[in-house]
Order: sequence, then C-alpha cells, then structure tokens
Amino acid sequence: MVDFVNRTEELSRLHSLYESEEAELAVIFGRRRLGKTALVKQSLEAYDDAVVYQAKQKTTDLQLQQFIDAASDTYPGVKRIREDWEDVLGYLAEEDAIIVLDEFPYLVEQDESLPSVLQAMFDHELDESAATFVLVGSSISMMEEAALLGNSPLYGRSSLKLDIRQLPFAAAMEFFDDAYTPAEQVLTWGVFGGVPYYLEEVSPGASLGENIQETILSRHGTLHDEPDYVLRMELREPTRYFSILEAIAGGSTSRNEIAGTTGIAYNQLSKYLKRLSRLRLVDQHVPITEQKERSKRSQYRIRDPFFRFWFHFVYGTGEQYDELGIDAYETLIEPELPDFVSRSFEDLSCSALRTLYPDHTITQTGQWWYDDHEIDVVGLTTAETLIVGECKFQQSPLGYDALSKLESHTAELRWTPDSGGDRTERYALFSRSGFKSSVEEAAAERDDLRLFTVGDVVTALDGSESAP
Repeated sequence: MVDFVNRTEELSRLHSLYESEEAELAVIFGRRRLGKTALVKQSLEAYDDAVVYQAKQKTTDLQLQQFIDAASDTYPGVKRIREDWEDVLGYLAEEDAIIVLDEFPYLVEQDESLPSVLQAMFDHELDESAATFVLVGSSISMMEEAALLGNSPLYGRSSLKLDIRQLPFAAAMEFFDDAYTPAEQVLTWGVFGGVPYYLEEVSPGASLGENIQETILSRHGTLHDEPDYVLRMELREPTRYFSILEAIAGGSTSRNEIAGTTGIAYNQLSKYLKRLSRLRLVDQHVPITEQKERSKRSQYRIRDPFFRFWFHFVYGTGEQYDELGIDAYETLIEPELPDFVSRSFEDLSCSALRTLYPDHTITQTGQWWYDDHEIDVVGLTTAETLIVGECKFQQSPLGYDALSKLESHTAELRWTPDSGGDRTERYALFSRSGFKSSVEEAAAERDDLRLFTVGDVVTALDGSESAP
C-alpha cells in the first residue's frame, strides 16, 4: 500500500505559490475523504516554517488560542500579539509565513467576519508580504460563500483554486501494487471508486469479497455507515437526499421517475439534484448526440462508485447482513456483482477509447440510447468516423449476438459528421472473459471490428485518463 499517489499537478501549483515573492491565497475544496489534508501535508514536506491549523467545532476564543499555540512552535513572537485574528494573521504575514487553515468553514461558523478580515488584508496590508494563505474546506457551500462565488468576500483574491476530486482509475490502482488482476482491478474500482480514504481500507492481501465483508457489510466495518456520515456532515436536510440516491440506485433515473419514487414534487427536485451534483455524487447524462439543456432523455446516475454500491446493496437492509454473517457477501452480493460493475466497465472503456484508437481524433465519448436501443461506448471523431462499442463484464466469452446487437442499434443512431459527408463506422467489443471463436473469426476478416479484453482497457487507462 502506498502512502500518497497522484496529485502531481496540484503539488506543483502549491509549490509555486510557496516560492512566490508576493502574498498569495490558495483555496482548496472538495467533499470529505478526498485527501485534501494529505495533499497539503505532502506539499509542505520541504517547508519547516509553515503554520498548519486543523480547525474544530469550537468557540472562536478557543480556536484562536489553539491557532496561536500551533503557530508559536515556529513563530514564538506570536504569543505577544493581542488575541485577535487580524493582528495574529497580520504578524505571521509580516514573517512571510505559510499559513494553512484546514477545515476553514469551522472557523467561519464561529466568526463570520474572518473572510472579510482576510479580504481587507489582501486589499490593503500585504503589499510587502510574501506570505501564503491556504484555506482548506470540505463544506463546499460554505467555501463558496466565503471564497468562490462572485459575492463572497475573498472572490477574486485567490491565486489558486484546487477543486479536489476522486483519483482516476490508474492512480487509484497504485494503492495495490499490482496485487490484483485487471478484472479484479475493475471490480475493486466498481465498489470502492477513487476516494483515497476508501482505498486505504482495502487490504490487497484479502479477496474482494473479504474486503467488502469486513469493511462494508459488517456493522463494525470502517465504511459500513460512510455515506450516512458524509451526507449528514455535508447537508442540512439529508433525508430527501437519501431518498433520491436510493431511488436512483434502484433504477429510477429520470426526473419523473425520481419524483414518483420519492414523493418529492417534480419542481422541487432540481435544487436537490444540483446539490448532489456539486458534491459530485450524481451526474446528469444524456445521449452523446444530444445537448444536456435540450434533451428529453436525460438520466441521473450516482457518480461515486462506492455510494452507488452502498445505496444499491447496503442502505435499508437493516440487520440482514448481520444475520448472514460471513455468508452475506457470497449470498447477496457476489451473484449480482458482475452485472452491477458492468456500468463502471462501460465508463472505463469510454475513458480508454482515445488511447485504444490513437489514429482517430475523438472529440467526445459517452453512451447513446433511444427507446429500446442502447450503445455502451460511443466516440465521435473530427473526421467522418463513428466508433461504437458493446461491453460485457460477464464470466463467459462474448458471442456473435453481441456484435449483431451492436450493429442493429448503431443503425438507429442519428449522427452526421460536421463535414456533411457519409459516416464510417468502427465497431469495438469489450469483454471480461474473452470472445467466442465466431467473434474472433469475424474480427480477423473485418477491418472495421476490434476486440478488447479487460486487460487492454486497464493498460490503456494507465496514466492516460481522468476519473470517470
């Protein structure tokens, strides 16, 4: 297990700020468990003069006193300063310090003037300073109110804004040092996703089933109630968000379906879906040939693989897994898991498409659906080529019927190249368990058909793609 992976660009940008000869402000935000604190600590390895304060939900006086105590280890003179945020921060700025205020929203909860204090400092007092202020926060709404939105006090003052997201697939798999086969990597991604905290709980020496049993299904598992904790920390009225996520996980993906399943009025859904989208828990998808704003076929999907797994298999199960004990995974999860993970395999195959087709300039990847027709992987190119693919994450070889189905659905896909000319179609089949001889024979005879194993997809993703 590695201690820290990826985030190379973020580290480089932070180091540039630390080395600046001017006063700088960095704002680092993203939902919980994504490794924001670990990123800052890693960035400061070569800097022993930084002041790092992890805020807690305490009164302003206690917060300020504890901050002074933390700062005095490096800057003893700060203890002589009057206990006032403006004076204390001003003193450290004169010392050209690096000042990290982690969980900044907890400070603002107790002292709403703090963003305005920092604003005044940057506007009027830091012309001669080379200090760097780093504000870190998990409450996205409060970080927006304090520093990111147009009406926030610190809007326009930050030199760097880092929106921390899940690790991409290849980086996430670095946690396991090649301990898993390509298929096991996709299965692990389909359950745990790219959140560092979740990946740290996975033991490479144990099977996927054992990891799921011990960390998620067991009521004593470290991740058993994780989505519940995250949502209650991030949201003021979590009940409706739970209902929406449960509905989506259960197959209600359109707004009408979600409204009908949850009982939430259709015209009220938008604000909840937008909030879940800002937390990067839910995405709105439309067929690749349509515009999101105009499409009548949009679908909402749970973006975070772990949340998707939890709401599909765990939420609302009560004591069922406890009663089954160690048999819970084999009885309730394992039979469904390949089909469940197939969605993640489709997303990963889309992400790999540009690497798998290097001779084509692919401008857009995604899926397409219309009535009963659906295509798992679609790539639109700058030329006149349409790349389409069918994905199967099953435990048997892919047969010729999958190719016939793909060709039939492709005939219904309406896409005209920008040139206005006739399109050329290229077919791709993606399979976990290889291909039947009839498919391999067809691929050998046809120039427009290529076959990809799960190993091909994983290799293509190695350092080349963004998190799906």
